[in-house]
Amino acid sequence: MRYRPLGNSGLVVSVVGLGCNNFGTPLDVSRARAVVDAAIEAGVTLLDTAENYSGGRSEEILGEVLAGRRDQVVLATKFGGGGDMGYGPAAGAKGGRSYIRRAAEHSLRRLRTDYIDLFQMHRPDPVTPIEETIAALTELVQAGLVRYIGHSNFSVLQIAAAANAAREHGAVPFISAQNHWSLLERAVERNVVPAARQLGLGVLPFFPLANGLLAGKIRRGVPPAEGTRLAGRDGYITDEKLDIVEAIAEWSAQHGRTMLDVAIGALAAQPGCTSVIAGATSADQVRANVAAGEWVPEASELAEIDKITTRTG
Repeated sequence: MRYRPLGNSGLVVSVVGLGCNNFGTPLDVSRARAVVDAAIEAGVTLLDTAENYSGGRSEEILGEVLAGRRDQVVLATKFGGGGDMGYGPAAGAKGGRSYIRRAAEHSLRRLRTDYIDLFQMHRPDPVTPIEETIAALTELVQAGLVRYIGHSNFSVLQIAAAANAAREHGAVPFISAQNHWSLLERAVERNVVPAARQLGLGVLPFFPLANGLLAGKIRRGVPPAEGTRLAGRDGYITDEKLDIVEAIAEWSAQHGRTMLDVAIGALAAQPGCTSVIAGATSADQVRANVAAGEWVPEASELAEIDKITTRTG
């Protein structure tokens, strides 16, 4: 496994991270433990979850299976996503001081830990000024409950506004940006990734397999299997995307690589990418994701892949 510093921080993470959104649903404690065991054995250190995954059950399971080995991982979670977490009306807006304090306390309890390595704002809050959000997060860092802070799904303007607010008020800055980024979804490369790099933020792509399109299991004319992310999402599977998927499959075969190698390895090689967050429902999937992340394409190979995959985005 390779490791990289996350933005301008002392946090070092594995190039392939483990997304824990499957914990709780569909994975119970036993199956989640097998996934985490495989990840740690393979050298994965970044484990990413959120307060609202399975209504908090993902954090609870992760806390249970990490008992006795918490110090072996970089534990990342998120607050302020969708859904009602039951904190009550007094918690207020999800970017506000009251909500953030409650969210941190509940996440710490569910994760069975004294501190969170990376506490991320899941979605921008259109109500709360970013200055209040950063001030509340700074208090958590100063109290030793959180080591570093990050954000997710921020636009380039929101990234810049957050960085400016932290600088102007002497607050703790964000060190990471978690955004939707894959070889089929490259829009963030236009401005989000360059802004993050300029401001010293590491970028953490989620959905690197484009909801399964880049896993090598979807072909033109074959409907997605029931129960998969793509089932019932016919509008997402366009002819343009399938053209790229088929071109990647052809390139992979010609170069002795799997589509997974290309989807994860080539994404990890993109400037600004720190760690590719890949979900898994089995130990075998974890090992496959890790193996894919070990492939480092040569400059000529990356240029060829970029040419194929920048038809859309």
